[in-house]
Amino acid sequence: MIHISDQSEGNVLILEAESKLTDQDYKEVLIPRLEAIISEHGKARVLIDLGDEFKGWEPKAAWDDARFGLAHRKDFEKMAVICDRRWVDWALKIGALFIEGEIKNFSPSQRAEAINWIKA
Repeated sequence: MIHISDQSEGNVLILEAESKLTDQDYKEVLIPRLEAIISEHGKARVLIDLGDEFKGWEPKAAWDDARFGLAHRKDFEKMAVICDRRWVDWALKIGALFIEGEIKNFSPSQRAEAINWIKA
């Protein structure tokens, strides 16, 4: 499940993920919000907090993520993930090959720094 943080504003979208991300999360929450931001501001800044309860993606949600990311690879100004899992570093390095904006990983203890970075 995905939640949009109250700290989201303008072209900044701050998300909190818990349990498993689903196709429904992408189609009903994430993709419509990102399309609106891109339409209104040209580029999006996205921060996703993968908390302790995060269990990954359903296969269809992972496909939604990859397809949207590739279709909009020039539409992200900044992207950040808050997570202390090692595999996230590797995933971001791979993602950086496909997205033109800046990409950064922050540990949970750096949450305030991550929010400041994504908004700056």
